[in-house]
This record gives sequence, structure tokens and C-alpha cells, in this order.
Amino acid sequence: MKPGKTGLARIFAAFKYSMQGLKAAWRHEAAFRQEVLLAILLIPAAFFVGQTTMETILLIFCIGIVFICELANSALEATIDRFGGEIHELSGRAKDIGSAMVLISLLLTAFVWLMLMYKNFMI
Repeated sequence: MKPGKTGLARIFAAFKYSMQGLKAAWRHEAAFRQEVLLAILLIPAAFFVGQTTMETILLIFCIGIVFICELANSALEATIDRFGGEIHELSGRAKDIGSAMVLISLLLTAFVWLMLMYKNFMI
């Protein structure tokens, strides 16, 4: 086990690193900035689209999944770019799979939002 911070100091350090990660994503990832702006619109809308607490939670949860996937994809891409600038099949495959992860999260979010809007406003 490597030496390091423990207790509250570790929690505060982890929070600091997480904030640095969010700042880096905002600064370096256009897709992340676009998703934040979309979330600023969609999260308040979730309270109108969702007619139950669970529906509202589901709508907001989907947006969180998009953020998680985007951050994972950005970390993956940064790691690949750090360790090799040359074109390599495995690097390309890893980046494509990360991109697919984000796409699936966006499609899932669109599906949930559209289904609940249809259910709550069209029927």
C-alpha cells in the first residue's frame, strides 16, 4: 500500500482532483461544454416533463450518465494521446469504442426523454 493522505485529508484531496478534472474537461473538451449547456436546459425541464418523482430522477440520471461517459471517453483519449502520437490500430479502436460509449449514452437519453414526453403529453 502506498503512503498518502488518509481520513478527511484524503477526501478533500480527492475532491480537489475531481474539480481539476472537471475544469480540464471544460477547458479542453468542446463536447463536454456542449453537454453542460444542454444539461443547463434539460435539468430544469426534467421537473416539467417528469410527472412523478421517479420520472424526474430518471430524466436527470440519464444526463448524468452522458457526463460520466463523456468524462471517461475524454480520459481515455488523453491517455492514448499521451502515450503515442503514431497511428495504431488499437489506439484508434479504443478511441472509437469510447466515442461509441458516449453515443449510446446520448441515444439512451434521447429515448428516455422522448418516451416520457410522449407518455406525459401526447396520450
